[in-house]
Amino acid sequence: MAYWLFKTEPDAFGIQDLKERPGQTEPWDGVRNYQARNFLRDEVKLGDNVFIYHSSCKQVGIAGVAEVSREAYPDPSQFNPESRYYDPKATPDAPRWFCVDVTFKEAFAKTLLLKDIKATPQVTELGVVKKGHRLSIMPVTKTEWDILYAAASG
Repeated sequence: MAYWLFKTEPDAFGIQDLKERPGQTEPWDGVRNYQARNFLRDEVKLGDNVFIYHSSCKQVGIAGVAEVSREAYPDPSQFNPESRYYDPKATPDAPRWFCVDVTFKEAFAKTLLLKDIKATPQVTELGVVKKGHRLSIMPVTKTEWDILYAAASG
């Protein structure tokens, strides 16, 4: 099993939205960065744990946990001209973008704030603590997962 951090803007889609979905499952779609796409397509696997990280909001940080419940498949939004994620260069035979499905596991009582994550000396490799790192999907080491999970759920 691997560990991930998926960024989202909670006014568009947050941990509470996932919790309230039928079956508490939702496609994690709309990723339009090649490195993040490659993580989704090539490395994110069924059963992996995911921190849901809220950004561009007042309480920036880790808000909860989801689990990958379906591995990568072509993101349908790339084929829909009505979608803001439409990509005219993508075709069903040659998709450019992928998504995974995630299922709600847990919402933390309080968001583990970015300032607290940055203040944790054992957390040095996580992308959100590095200057200029803007990926929406990033790996989390097992050690960092354990430390951050304990801090968020404690």
